[in-house]
This record gives sequence, structure tokens and C-alpha cells, in this order.
Amino acid sequence: MVATGAHPSVTDLSVLVPSRNEMWLRRTVDDVLANSRADTEVIVVLDGAWAEPALQQHPRVTIIFHHESVGQRAAVNEAARISEARYVMKLDAHCSLAEGFDVELIQAAQNLGEEVTQIPSQKNLHAFDWECDACGRRTYQGPMPKGCPCGAAGFHREIVWMPRRGVTTTAWRFDCDLHFQYWSEFFNRTAGQGEFPETMSCLGACFFLSRARYWQLEGLDERHGSWGQMGTEVACKTWLSGGRMVTNRRTWFAHMFRTQGADFGFPYPIRGSDQDRAREYSRELWKNNRWARQTRPLSWLVEHFAPVPGWDSVASGESKGPPVGSLLESLPVSVVRARAPSKGVIFYSDCRADPTILRAAREQLKRAATGLGIVSATLAPVDIGTNVVMPLERGYLTLFKQILVALEVSCDDVIFFAEHDILYHPTHFAFTPARADTFYYNRNCWKVDSSTGRALHYLCDQGSGLCAYRSLLLEHYRKRVERVEREGFRRSIGFEPGSHRLPRGIDDHAAESWMSPIPNIDIRHDGNLTRSRWSRDQFRNQQSCLGWTEADEIPGWGRTKGCFPEFLRSVAVLGASAGSVAAQDDRTNEGPLP
Repeated sequence: MVATGAHPSVTDLSVLVPSRNEMWLRRTVDDVLANSRADTEVIVVLDGAWAEPALQQHPRVTIIFHHESVGQRAAVNEAARISEARYVMKLDAHCSLAEGFDVELIQAAQNLGEEVTQIPSQKNLHAFDWECDACGRRTYQGPMPKGCPCGAAGFHREIVWMPRRGVTTTAWRFDCDLHFQYWSEFFNRTAGQGEFPETMSCLGACFFLSRARYWQLEGLDERHGSWGQMGTEVACKTWLSGGRMVTNRRTWFAHMFRTQGADFGFPYPIRGSDQDRAREYSRELWKNNRWARQTRPLSWLVEHFAPVPGWDSVASGESKGPPVGSLLESLPVSVVRARAPSKGVIFYSDCRADPTILRAAREQLKRAATGLGIVSATLAPVDIGTNVVMPLERGYLTLFKQILVALEVSCDDVIFFAEHDILYHPTHFAFTPARADTFYYNRNCWKVDSSTGRALHYLCDQGSGLCAYRSLLLEHYRKRVERVEREGFRRSIGFEPGSHRLPRGIDDHAAESWMSPIPNIDIRHDGNLTRSRWSRDQFRNQQSCLGWTEADEIPGWGRTKGCFPEFLRSVAVLGASAGSVAAQDDRTNEGPLP
């Protein structure tokens, strides 16, 4: 990845433009710059191909280049992560905008509130005509004509780049299969709503909201695939989380629809099966009300806009689709129960511990979390999962930033935290949180002194055993990073999420605990970020060390005292499955159970 261009420290709006082989990208970027009147920047992601024609260097343009395509959704999320602006607007790479579009959208956002997503009125972009080289006859944009009535066969593009007259769209919807639809007949119903009428859905080519709100909605869900269902996703997330989506009639964007020309078509290689998968994932997610952050069912949204063509409406009494009130009941039971929350792991490390400890922990994590996606955020490169390298100084703020970046890169519903000096047992990852608004800690963890192998257990909640829904963790760590950047780290805010409530803590979400069948091992060594305590009198509150147990061996793992170096080496090389007896060490007659 290569990033170029100046990035201002304070910006009103970031226009996020994903692009791959887009011949109109330069004109789109120039259009944004020419028509912006606020402090607005453009962040362009060149997804697998350099721009042609090339983009001009500009202090308000940041360019990110990927040699290999990451997909449209991932590109938008990446641009949003780079942004430091208060607001973001996703824009297709073949669009033009009204003069002062940014001022209108920002002013409206300040009046409408944080939970509102705005869609500018939509026009059709007339980008060019084909002009006959011989007679000058012009043909509207599309595939190059095969010939001219004058008999000539040569044509060139004559640039127009202006919205077509008489075509303005202000309302969109989706049908009972969650397919995008225009909704021109809805215009008369919104006559009394002034300049900001509500809309059920949007095209997906252009939408505007605050950056904080974008991440509250978890960005774009990359499990849909590269593209498809984007307007439906943004609409459902906005409405079903308790927000609103409105059209801003004070401004507009003009979108050019692709035609099937040899050099003027869809830039991503896409198969019908890819589109079908995106639509199936979307239907399963929203019809089953499976998004963790939603506070309203899909039926609420349909009833809010009833009557909606293709949906049964309580208000109208029509029956053109599945009954809204019994949407789930109308689905096969196997579909309703098909999708459990996906699980993933985030691994974070400063890479400064003893190499033997680091290797053993990574190899054990790979075995224990088999089948789960792992995202690692580290201060030096490591060979585990999707690795994000962050060249920062070790410290609490850096640790919180590592966690936040890993959460943002991950796409799974439920996240397990994993640290570089913990040996995780496979049974740890069998847990599933019961609630999406609660932090959960695995209290079955034994501490082992790396020099002596002495083992100790007491009941405590620690970050290395944390598991929760990703949406909740994202919300917490965004607030935590912002607060620590502003105030510095103080233990009064709590180290583990859920350990301190407002006003001292980060939020008011509760914490609960569970015990995995077989414990994890917390290796205590000279490089631990938190200090070790090996006697009960080191605790001011004796309630903090309930269940105090000392031992020479750990249940399910084997002996550690007096042989811990050999124990670690065997963990690093063992490939046995969970629950099987490890190969015995000749010198100790003991060995770990991976």
C-alpha cells in the first residue's frame, strides 16, 4: 500500500472515493475540489490499478494504492479509517456535485442531529457524447456507435459533464427480496416534509454522515463481498439502529450509470454468483434481525413507510408480499436458525518478550483458534493472521490503539482478545456471549512464573480473557483512545472494559464472567505491562484474589514447576488436537495438553 498527498489535521469533510480502472476518476476528484466550499478533502483508494488519466497532486487529495484489489467495501472502510474529519461522504468515482454541496450537507447535519444519514438529491450525469469525426453528429454516451448515418466510422468522445435536465430522484426503497428500487411515486407522499424528506433506502453511490456515526454503524460489512446491496445495508443500519435517513433537496449529486462498452463498463470482475451471495447474505442478515446493533426489527421499517410496493401493509390492507408482522414466521425454520454469530480473534503484541515465550504463544493460538479469523496488530511484523504493523512506542495508549485498529480490520461478530504471552486452550473459544451489550471475561486462567514454573490461580477479570461483540468493543475503544489522547491514561478510568462505570470509566456497560473447561496460561515474565503479585498480602482488597490456589501443575496442561522452559518448547512444536495427551518429556515425565 502506498499513500501520497497531504492530510490536514482538521477537516470538515472527507469525500471517500473507491476506484478501480475508473476512467472518470480524475474528473470526479476535480469536480469535488471545484465545487467544495468548506474545509473538504478527498481520499481516493486506487484498488489494484493506478488511475488513468493520472490524478494531479493536490494538498487536499490523499491517494492510497493497492497492488492487489481489496474490494469496494474494504476500500471505503480503509479511507474512513484514514479520515480525521468530522463528516464523511462516500462517492462513486463517476459523479459530479452541486456547488457548495459540502456546506449544505454540513449545515443540515448540525440541525438534523448525529443519527441522521443524508442522501443528496440524485441526478443522472451526462458525461460525454460520441461525435462523428466526419459530420459532427452526436450520440448520447454509451458503447461507441458502429457507424454514422453519414457513412463514416470514426468517432471521438466530446465531454459534456453536466446533469441531465428534468431527472431528479429523491426517494428509494427495497422490495421484499431486499432488491434496490427507485420510488418515484413516493414523491407526492413527502410533499409536506419540506427540504429533508425521509427515504426508505438509497442508491449507495453517495451518502453522508458523521465519521463517528459511520463507525457506530460498523462501517460497511465486508462479508457482503466487494460490492452489491450497499444502499440497502446503509439504510437498514441507519434506520434499525434508531436513526433516520433523509434526502437533502438543497443539494445534489449526479451519477453516471455504466453501459456495456468495451472501455466503459463495470471495473471490478464480478460474477452473477457474487451478486447472489451478497443478496443472500443481506436477506439473511436483515430479515432475521441478526445485526447486533439494531434496536428495531425490519418490520418496523416497512411499517414506517407503509404502504411499500411488494410488501404487505397493515395500513393499506394490500397483500403483495410476505406479511410484515410475521416476517420471521414466514421463513423456513432452518433459515431463521442458520447463522450463529461469527467469531474472530484480535492479537496484539509489542514483540518484546522472550522469543521462546512469543513463539509458544503464537503457535498455541494458531492451534487453539483453528477455523477463526485472526487479526494481529503488532509493533513489529509477525506471522499470524492478517498482520497490521504499527511502528509506535510501547505504552498504554499504543496498546489501546493496537486493539482499536485490530477491531476495525476484523469483520467478525464476536471477538476474543489474545495477548502475546498467554497460552490459550481451545475450550476458551467455544464460549458465545449471551448479550451484545456486555463484556465477558474468562476467569479460568492460571499465572505461571516463567523462571520457576510456579503456578497460581485466583478469580480475576483481565483483558487477555476478554470476549464481547465487536460492535460493543469498537464503541468502547474509540472512546478510550480519544479520552487517553486527551487526558492521558489514569487507572481511575479502569483498564478492563466494564470494570469502572461513568463518570470515571469509559461507559456504563456491564461485565460478566465465565469459566472455560480447561484454563488458559498467563506467562509472567520481566516484560509484562502489568505487575505480577505472588502473595495475598500484595492485594489491598482481599476480594480481588478469591479462589487463591497454588500448584506445581495446571489442570489439563501438566506440570510446569521446575520444567517451564521445556514446557514452552513442547508447546511451540506440538500439533496435537485439544484434549489429547501431549508427548511426555523424558526428564519430567510430564507435558502440556495443548
